[in-house]
Amino acid sequence: MDIAHLIQTIALYALPVLFAITIHEAAHGYVARHFGDNTAYVLGRVTLNPLKHIDPVGTILMPLVLYFATSGAFLFGYAKPVPVRFDKLRNPKRDMIWVALAGPGVNFIQAFLWGALLYILRGMEVTEPFFLKMAQGGVLVNLVMFAFNLFPLPPLDGGRILVGLLPHRQAELVSRVEPWGFFIVMALVISGVVSTLWLQPLMALSYGLLDILLTPIAMIFG
Repeated sequence: MDIAHLIQTIALYALPVLFAITIHEAAHGYVARHFGDNTAYVLGRVTLNPLKHIDPVGTILMPLVLYFATSGAFLFGYAKPVPVRFDKLRNPKRDMIWVALAGPGVNFIQAFLWGALLYILRGMEVTEPFFLKMAQGGVLVNLVMFAFNLFPLPPLDGGRILVGLLPHRQAELVSRVEPWGFFIVMALVISGVVSTLWLQPLMALSYGLLDILLTPIAMIFG
């Protein structure tokens, strides 16, 4: 394993990843508070302080172990989930959709902002590879988080959205999967099902939409 390459990779992705997970989790807490549940706010989780959202195992240890074990071919990690009491929401079934959408939504917005920064840097004739690659990494990290978290299986955000959209009987059946959801998702990730059937198609669509949204900035700074 090339230690120098590892250090360079960490330096490039550290800032985008910290922004991505911090704003993602804070957005869940902020929207939950807006709709009546202040659990995350009381616990100090509606904050842009990344230390409040970093999980030592999921955010640091697991990605590093996987990086070394697979020579960088496979990475997976997670932040400390923001606690949400759905029963405290004013309209739990409807409001949980907005709470769940908040995280992936801000990731897509961040992908747009990193993409805009990339065009601006190029327009200003910045040629330093570190900054250009960081902006590209910011787009990639946030689109991966956007697409992955929308996978329709609890406890991922997509699963919560699905529960909120389904009729009560079907929603209850889906919600019963949650205790085993993490292990099911991990198995689907390792087997390549999530990547092939979900991530790749959704990210292709996301990149296409992002290109359209960034067209005005590309025309100004291109």
